[in-house]
Amino acid sequence: MVGSVHHREEQESRIPCSFVVTAGVAAVGVALVASAAKGMAGKLCATPLTAVISTGATVIAYYWPKAYTFPAVIGAGGALTLGWSYYKKEVPPPPKEADQSVKSHGLNMWQGGLLMAIWLAVLLVTVILGSTLANPPITLKWWEVFYRTGSIIYGGGQVVLPMLYTDVVQRTCEGPSGCRDAPNTWVTSEQFYAGIGIAQAMPGPLFNFSAYLGAIMAMRAGYVFIVGTLLAWFGLFGPGVMLIFGIMPFWGKFRRWTFYRRALPGLNAAGVGLIIASVFSLTFGSLSVSNFKMTSICIGVLAFTAVDQLKWFEPGIVVAGGVMGIIAWALGMM
Repeated sequence: MVGSVHHREEQESRIPCSFVVTAGVAAVGVALVASAAKGMAGKLCATPLTAVISTGATVIAYYWPKAYTFPAVIGAGGALTLGWSYYKKEVPPPPKEADQSVKSHGLNMWQGGLLMAIWLAVLLVTVILGSTLANPPITLKWWEVFYRTGSIIYGGGQVVLPMLYTDVVQRTCEGPSGCRDAPNTWVTSEQFYAGIGIAQAMPGPLFNFSAYLGAIMAMRAGYVFIVGTLLAWFGLFGPGVMLIFGIMPFWGKFRRWTFYRRALPGLNAAGVGLIIASVFSLTFGSLSVSNFKMTSICIGVLAFTAVDQLKWFEPGIVVAGGVMGIIAWALGMM
């Protein structure tokens, strides 16, 4: 008995400080994503149909977290509200007058079409090379993951997190003993979840998380950090930028199409479902890197209230989460 207690204390003493900080910061990061999901659900899932679509999207995206699942779920959500609107003979809301200014920005239609063609060509070439080359360079693999992910994401930066985790954190599972990070993983689970909390606390979009991941991947592979940072950041941001400026010349006409306005509530509701699914994925994933799982859940609950209801300063909450992680480790909490 005494020996087992001594062995446990010896194990705890060998836990790196970065691990206990990561557990607290990761819990706060997940709480911030949950707060964003709650806010979007309240705005975009206010009807029974959109609530059902969001729930279905959550279940499907969580159970099948594949690259093709996300665009398929989004399309199905739009098709449901499109069909329901025609069935009920509902009149879609007219376009907002504020949207009229969009048609005066961006490129002309030929330039916009060319930009979208370039986006598609780069996507196809990247995916084909990554899947057909016998031994593709690691830099091509990095670019393929981030460019592909940036091309199919809809619903906000939070949706991208589970997809990136699947691609950049390589895991090995050995029966009842569970899963652990592979020795050659691009990014460790601890590094991934620590980065979520840090990225949530920083100004700018959550997609900046890609720069952090790129730097980690490069350094672990023996490259200068800026190589991975540029590949990951431009890979994730590039498709969205090209699509935005490519579509803008057509937006003035497209936004007036009745079928789009009928489908939009379903598209948005499915996007919210993807974010909610990411909350569950990130919650269970962050617990896997915590040495005090029950305490991590409590830290997450406290952080959610602090952010969502009390509106406290988010970077301060992230720092507090790391401090609470250290305290939980020092006190031997569960």
